[in-house]
Amino acid sequence: MHTEITVRVDGAPRRLTVDTRTTLLDALRERLGVTSPKKGCDHGQCGACTVLSGGKRVLSCLTLAVTQDGARVTTAEGLAAEDTAPDERGPVDGDGRSPDDTDRHLHPVQRAFIDRDAFQCGYCTPGQVVSAVGMLREFARGWPSAVTEGGREPRLDHAEIAERMSGNLCRCAAYVNIVPAIQQAAAEAGTEVAG
Repeated sequence: MHTEITVRVDGAPRRLTVDTRTTLLDALRERLGVTSPKKGCDHGQCGACTVLSGGKRVLSCLTLAVTQDGARVTTAEGLAAEDTAPDERGPVDGDGRSPDDTDRHLHPVQRAFIDRDAFQCGYCTPGQVVSAVGMLREFARGWPSAVTEGGREPRLDHAEIAERMSGNLCRCAAYVNIVPAIQQAAAEAGTEVAG
């Protein structure tokens, strides 16, 4: 059975007809050409397909596209657009991007990943970055994790970040730089970071 859905992907409304069994990941990659979410395990175990839906982290390989009708989905490609309105981007060239879009219009988490060299092959990086953005939002809301000490506000220390990011795997083991990158982005946003 097929159904028509409209999903706002990275700020742009996208209308498509999908089989009701199609995952959000397959709809994004195969139907819409949005390739930053990666198909790693296709079982919800690696986090390479992480996107934000309504501002919350979801594993797009386990999410049916039909459940996202009317939703706002953000991938790594659209994170910078959340922080910068199109009219603030200055002059554009033929592909609709400013000549220095790559540097000027990165989300702070993306910039921190570059600053801290928090990736190697890069396959997991989009999912890691999107997950970190969602995780920092959860932290800002005061949501506890499995390592948050009972009755206390969560502290953004190494253990807290590692626990909150545990659903995202990196085969290259860039974890040693991923945690400091997230701490950098959090500190730049004014969040108190614990050693």
